[in-house]
Amino acid sequence: MADSTRSEPLVQIQGLSMSYALAASRIEVLRDVDLQIQAGQSVAIAGPSGSGKTSLLLLLCGLDKPVSGSIRVAGTDLSTLDANGLADLRRSAVGIVFQSFHLLPSLSAIDNVALPLQLADQPDAHTRAEEQLRRVGLGERLHHYPSQLSGGEQQRVAIARALVHRPRLLLADEPTGNLDDHTAESIRDLLFALNRESGTTLVLVTHDMEFAARCDRVLRLHDGVLHEAPAAAATADALPA
Repeated sequence: MADSTRSEPLVQIQGLSMSYALAASRIEVLRDVDLQIQAGQSVAIAGPSGSGKTSLLLLLCGLDKPVSGSIRVAGTDLSTLDANGLADLRRSAVGIVFQSFHLLPSLSAIDNVALPLQLADQPDAHTRAEEQLRRVGLGERLHHYPSQLSGGEQQRVAIARALVHRPRLLLADEPTGNLDDHTAESIRDLLFALNRESGTTLVLVTHDMEFAARCDRVLRLHDGVLHEAPAAAATADALPA
């Protein structure tokens, strides 16, 4: 686990609130959320469907904006960045893994992984993409297209793509939700191995409380309010899918 004495956490959230308009009313998704995450930690955000877990992840990477409150990631206040600045932050400091793999079907595995580096004008894009694919166990699948890969292999490509620019923060939204049990377990093992080996901070959304309990911290989101629970006790009451 990361050193809790560090002066500035990698993620700092203060007074964060989020709501959506629905007909003539507003739905409160997040209510006055405060959160600090130290570099290198693994943190699970658990809660029932519709509790705001994915909304919190979207706010963390700047793909959505809060009604009120502040978010700092890697020392940067997201509210001070325009769309280009937020895109630059994601390219440099944040990786994202979704439940759906979002691979481009017309690109091979190595080209999918290299694409973010190419968009950032990195000259060694394919070298780094190959290195990352080998790291996630796909050294023999470099030139296969998504349609030629299993679900687990596609998720490994997505993880490699999220990590190829060596982000300090990896956000994973139900990363095993579309996988069978055996494949899901291998993806869980991979995520925690990469967290340990690289020191990349991992924040994941999951319904799977056994998955959540493997993290350093477990946060429970219910009715827009975030609570922290001991990771060892997270399996005591499973959440509904």
